[in-house]
Amino acid sequence: MNKHLCALAICSIGTSVAADHELIDRDLANGQELYAEHCASCHGVNLEGQPNWQTPDDDGVLPAPPHDVTGHTWHHDNQLLFEYTKLGGADALATRGIKDFNSGMPGFESILTDEDIWNVLAYIRSTWPDDVQQMQTSRNLPHQ
Repeated sequence: MNKHLCALAICSIGTSVAADHELIDRDLANGQELYAEHCASCHGVNLEGQPNWQTPDDDGVLPAPPHDVTGHTWHHDNQLLFEYTKLGGADALATRGIKDFNSGMPGFESILTDEDIWNVLAYIRSTWPDDVQQMQTSRNLPHQ
């Protein structure tokens, strides 16, 4: 397994306690609009991602993955998805101890509010079938 996929696999370890509180009662219409404006150019209008998204380019950067069920977004907990969007891929993984990850994902901290990011993530999640939503929910810590 290459180091990029290994890093993502490490971050996909979840918990058996189900919680998806961060994504409940979000503005899905706003999330869809923000996704179209800020995410679709890389991740696809239909959440399909870029071609060959599992193969790093010549610079070692993975293309943008799909956010539909064919991708790995649903393998990750809500907090990682939030941090990845807010901080960008390399910085989000660095906060979890994974250094030198060459990510093409920029941070949206200065572009989207925290509420906006949660709305986008809730929109993405809303497109998944119920069984996939439940699997992703199981990766989250309970609400404190």
